Amino acid sequence: MCGIAGVLDSRHDITNQKPIFREMMNTLKNRGPNDEGVYTNRHVALIHTRLAVVDPENGQQPMFFTEDKKRYVIVYNGELYNTNQVRKELIELGYEFKSHSDTEVVLRAYVAWKEKCVDHFNGIFAFAVWDDAQERLFLARDRVGVKPLFYAVVQDTFLFGSEIKALLAHPLLDAEIDAHSIAEIMLIGPGRTPGYGVFKHVEELKPGEYAYVKGCEIDKHRYFTLKDKPHTDSEAQTIRKVRELVVDAIQRQLVSDVPIGTFLSGGLDSSLISSVASRYMKERGKRLKTFSVDYVDNAKYFKASHFQPNSDADFIGKMVKYLDSDHTTITLGTDDLIESLFSAVDARDLPGMADVDGSLLLFAKEIKKQVTVALSGECADEIFGGYPWYRDKDIREADGFPWSQSTLYRASFMQDKWLNCLTANDYVHSRYQQTCDETDKLPGTSPLEARMKEMMNLNVNWFMQTLLDRKDRMSMANGLEVRVPFCDTRILEYLYTVPWSLKDYEGREKGLLRVAMKDYLPDEILWRKKSPYPKTHHPAYLQKLREMLDDLLNECNAPLWQIVKPEAARNLLTDETAQPWYGQLMTTPQTIAYFLQINYWLKKYHIKISE
Repeated sequence: MCGIAGVLDSRHDITNQKPIFREMMNTLKNRGPNDEGVYTNRHVALIHTRLAVVDPENGQQPMFFTEDKKRYVIVYNGELYNTNQVRKELIELGYEFKSHSDTEVVLRAYVAWKEKCVDHFNGIFAFAVWDDAQERLFLARDRVGVKPLFYAVVQDTFLFGSEIKALLAHPLLDAEIDAHSIAEIMLIGPGRTPGYGVFKHVEELKPGEYAYVKGCEIDKHRYFTLKDKPHTDSEAQTIRKVRELVVDAIQRQLVSDVPIGTFLSGGLDSSLISSVASRYMKERGKRLKTFSVDYVDNAKYFKASHFQPNSDADFIGKMVKYLDSDHTTITLGTDDLIESLFSAVDARDLPGMADVDGSLLLFAKEIKKQVTVALSGECADEIFGGYPWYRDKDIREADGFPWSQSTLYRASFMQDKWLNCLTANDYVHSRYQQTCDETDKLPGTSPLEARMKEMMNLNVNWFMQTLLDRKDRMSMANGLEVRVPFCDTRILEYLYTVPWSLKDYEGREKGLLRVAMKDYLPDEILWRKKSPYPKTHHPAYLQKLREMLDDLLNECNAPLWQIVKPEAARNLLTDETAQPWYGQLMTTPQTIAYFLQINYWLKKYHIKISE
């Protein structure tokens, strides 16, 4: 896992711009604290910071390869889970290898197959290959979008990087936003329209895309989308197939030359991963390290709700005993959470999921003290249908993103000048509708099945991307690599074809996953009702946020008021309705925190707002 960046300027010699490349590299040091490197020639610079996970001795980057007197250079961020298989294919073609690093495999795969190399890969990745002979850059991103890749074209110069901050470190790119950006922050955020980087000129290569860049022209292609196919497996075959895919995905992702552990919340997804991992490691004479997060006085203040019927602590204890894992519970205090709101913006380069981001940032910092790689349970809910909106008929059939049915509420906070630039409902609904229209369905699909395909596509392309952004930035800010086995493309593709009646096995959320993995968990964990990522329930947290917002309301020139109406924000000081902003995790406390993050972001990044 690493940070990558680069500059392509076909008109000028940039070899004298090394101080600029150093600045770009420095923004990515947290992603790659173990090593660094820069390749430059007249028109291109490739920048790399490395977190050494596999073959620490031989995986240095930028990495070079020459064939037929043609030189290729790669910078790569990711992990290939079928490295051995791809290496074998390349050896059969006559290629030789000097290391067991996946970087070398990816580079030779590009040389052998050019853009078709991505069809051979199972993994999480973002990489760039410079073809010196053609003076052409190749960029690619994994199918699911686990690893990020941003880019910008400014003044005939092409910039790219793992994070937006790397692009902003280049003097040609200003930190600037416009009405489109503000609509994104206020009406879509903390999600983002796929491919859009919020800052002016900044875009992101979408999941499942590759591109060639020559000069400052970018030629993008989509190599992966979810395709519907007839599901011919019986119920028993489907259950067996799901089990095989899940176990294999988890075991593949346990390969590491550095210490590894798992997140453990006591919920279904993290418990399954931990159980498979524990058995795998015990077979090799090792004991699994597991990690959970809690908050000061959460046991005292927790109140059961429809979305969170019980707290995690008891279930975590049962799983630790079941696994006999080497377990660490990391407890976070209110003051730490408040401070982390702003560190989380630094990590994401954008306002995000408030304390949901901040707590993960703090959690990852503590985990990194013991391991360099961890496995986490993200994406099971999107793929197996675990969220409440999959099962609530009214929400499921309503127009609009199911996790954000609050466009009018959101718009009520926006300054009129921005609302006059667009129609809020149209801005949101057009994006929702486009995703629905692009959802692949077989002819003759029933209305229910068609809608469930749309729901999965919406969740994978929107909600899941927000969580993957969160996971990547908060973990990599601490030099911790977090892998997400449920994002294995084989699981995603297969589950897209499985009928809803099977996914909804025995009328339970993620019922198919539960029955497929039933002998991996105690029954009370296996059939536990879904519980979201844990957050603080301490009243001091909301009180502190309201005090901070009240202070901000007394700052007439605070940058937030260029976007948000102060009189509307003032209502949050007394509002007790818990209006959702984004899913079940962001209600009034997180909405206040989100606004505080926006204000910090505008100041910290010295953002210019253009009309």
